[in-house]
Amino acid sequence: MTDKTENSGLSSDATEVRAQKLKHLREQIGDVYPAHFHRTMTNAELAEKYQDLAPDTETQDLVTVAGRVYSSRNSGMFMDIHDASGKIQVFSHKDTTPEEARGLLPMIDLGDVIGVTGLVRRTKRGELTINAQQITMLTKSLLPMPEKYHGLADIETRYRKRYLDIMVNEESKLRFQQRSRIVSSLRRFLEDEGFMEVETPMLQPIYGGATAEPFKTHHNTLKLDMYLRIAPELYLKRVLVSGLTDKVFEINRNFRNEGVSTRHNPEFTMMECYWAYADYEDVMGLVERMFETLALAVHGTTEFEFGDKQLSFKGPFPRVSMPAAVKDATGIDFLAIKSDEEARQAARDAGVEIEKDATWGEVLAFLFEEKVEATLIQPAHVIHFPKDISPFAKEVPGEPRLVERFETYCNGWEIGNAFSELNDPVEQRARMVEQMEQAHARGEKEKTLDEDFLDAMDQGMPPAGGLGIGVDRLIMLLTNSPSIRDIILFPARRHKSD
Repeated sequence: MTDKTENSGLSSDATEVRAQKLKHLREQIGDVYPAHFHRTMTNAELAEKYQDLAPDTETQDLVTVAGRVYSSRNSGMFMDIHDASGKIQVFSHKDTTPEEARGLLPMIDLGDVIGVTGLVRRTKRGELTINAQQITMLTKSLLPMPEKYHGLADIETRYRKRYLDIMVNEESKLRFQQRSRIVSSLRRFLEDEGFMEVETPMLQPIYGGATAEPFKTHHNTLKLDMYLRIAPELYLKRVLVSGLTDKVFEINRNFRNEGVSTRHNPEFTMMECYWAYADYEDVMGLVERMFETLALAVHGTTEFEFGDKQLSFKGPFPRVSMPAAVKDATGIDFLAIKSDEEARQAARDAGVEIEKDATWGEVLAFLFEEKVEATLIQPAHVIHFPKDISPFAKEVPGEPRLVERFETYCNGWEIGNAFSELNDPVEQRARMVEQMEQAHARGEKEKTLDEDFLDAMDQGMPPAGGLGIGVDRLIMLLTNSPSIRDIILFPARRHKSD
């Protein structure tokens, strides 16, 4: 192949041009998608090794790198190629590059993946560069890249074609690198705290552990309807019963057949852990240590920006009683209210529409959501939830309508949910029966008791503190991302034709 281009007869359509180039390459060099190519270092490793190389200095060090072509100047004499770690400039000139390698340049388009072997130098302007001696086509791209310097502006295309988003948007690339770091740091933190990681079923014959609409499927061989899990709780508690470990956790994928929003995706990541011989006070301390650790892992400090807010993950976080918070916001003292009807009337008097059969605890929780939740900007633990909406938590001594439960809020979002776990098997059965009856009244006829879980509870579960963390929301905060779709690689979207 020579420098004389064979492109003059090619179509002006970009994809057709690339297709014809591919045809020419197959004819002239054979395999355009070779299986074997070995680089000697990444671009970042190259930059680190030669960081002290002075400008206008050449070495006799022969290296091999590879990456995607992001820019090309002077008919390919200068190219920037990027791998996952960064970029390197490639220089191809008749004084340094054999004719065979230079002959490949007219066939190279932006987006192609190439391998380059050559000598390392730093230009007079300080650019680390490889003087190419050999160029290998590793992958011919048949579609043009989005315009690099303006990024990928259309938000729907960014979500549907995440590979393009990451390819041209450095912020997106950094965000997903940070996500990986956060999940890894979370796992390491829990292991350092003495927790053991396990895996529990995603396909379950009975869904439970939370109140949510499940996804349903069918197992042909077992002739059994099954559900994608909405929570791992009931299986993780079985682990505590077994005595395998006193501290257990799972970073898991959950599935809920419900709404989609900036904070909700039908498939999402949770961390749940259970700690024998601990209570919700112990778990509050665990959450504070966890948040501090993750902030330091991402930012090197516990102070960071989210939108126009400055957040602090430095513990301890304030403890806010739900009845006290609602009283401060509305003037209604729920602890002085004795009946469901009186609670409903108090809400109506405050101008809040409420379900006609809402219980005392449901009214309290609803007013909290309406009047308090959005005001909790800095991290805070909201404690003492109504028992009506907390079937797995122990009662607060002296106040049987409330339970030892907390949720951790930040930026007005619920991030974590924790209990002093109920381990009285008789009380647990009674509450789960009540929960099932309420579900049936709402039309959820498939809701059944998990008798195997109740058998495990009859066997005896030690007292424990339990915690669930919404990993996606936590990552949103730590990466300054306003939508959950920004931090999930492939979020759920409608089909393009819908």
